Amino acid sequence: MIWLTWRQHRRQVLFTGIALAVLAALMIPTGLAMRHSFTALGLPACVAQRGQTGVARGPADVCDAAFERFENQYTAMTFIAVLFLVLPLLVALFWGAPLVAREVEQGTHRLAWTQGISRRHWALVKVGFVATVTLAAALAYGLGMSWWMVPLIQADNGEGFKFFIFDMRGVVPIGYTLFAVALGIFAGAFWPKMLPAMAVTLTGFTGLRIALTILARPRFLPASTRTDLVAGAADDSKATAGDWVLSSGVRDAAGTLVMPGVRVQTQIGPGSKGAQCPPDALATCPTPYGPGAYNWELYQPASRFWLFQSIETGLYVGLAGLLLYLAIRRIRRIS
Repeated sequence: MIWLTWRQHRRQVLFTGIALAVLAALMIPTGLAMRHSFTALGLPACVAQRGQTGVARGPADVCDAAFERFENQYTAMTFIAVLFLVLPLLVALFWGAPLVAREVEQGTHRLAWTQGISRRHWALVKVGFVATVTLAAALAYGLGMSWWMVPLIQADNGEGFKFFIFDMRGVVPIGYTLFAVALGIFAGAFWPKMLPAMAVTLTGFTGLRIALTILARPRFLPASTRTDLVAGAADDSKATAGDWVLSSGVRDAAGTLVMPGVRVQTQIGPGSKGAQCPPDALATCPTPYGPGAYNWELYQPASRFWLFQSIETGLYVGLAGLLLYLAIRRIRRIS
């Protein structure tokens, strides 16, 4: 059965290998070029000077110019990388959806399922083979993208939580790909024709990805908050480069959000154009939003990046297991 499965799917394995080779041929040279430029421009030192808070503590003008040069040279790479988001879906459409749907649509299931091998055995071998190839491809893709995107993320203040960037690196591509393939197999078992199975896979995968990304991901763990007074110098001691800011704004002393989506700092004290207030009385200093107004941010700390990756991967792997279980049960009842 394993040999038969290999003969049936070896062309798909070949095409998958070719696709990964083409991807590697693009990623390796450009990744090495980005690393060379990043080092040649002195950006590792700038990142170190920027420190945890993301605020430059060295020659800011030199670092800003170097970051700008790097971004101008490689910004297009980010847009190219977004195209790779569809790879898990393509694997699902050409690996998952045809697995059962093609057999039933062409009628070959009548021969395959009436031999000495049970339907359950047939399904387990087929699904196991596809899952193994999918896992290997997704692992290569996820690790490769993680390596390739390091300079781009460092140049972007370590924003690993950004949409698309989070989705293309780490272990989450493994979860996406396994779920997509499982959804394709599930769709082919319940809608055993190729086009309907592909349509269900496309719609279900896209819809769930959008819903979980927008609605669930920000709530995987309770968000943290930080505040600092509008009056006085900005307090960057609490901020960390790469924090995922979910919401922000200016609140008055009573806690009412008076100006959403902005951060305001009014310099008040000796040498400033505002009122003269001693440091220990900043909370009562007058500001455009009243005394005691403060900047407020709701955020997920950068330190939770890998925890969020693990949670999201676990969700998709769990859904994949459930879909495969339902698909195998359905295969045993197809006439």
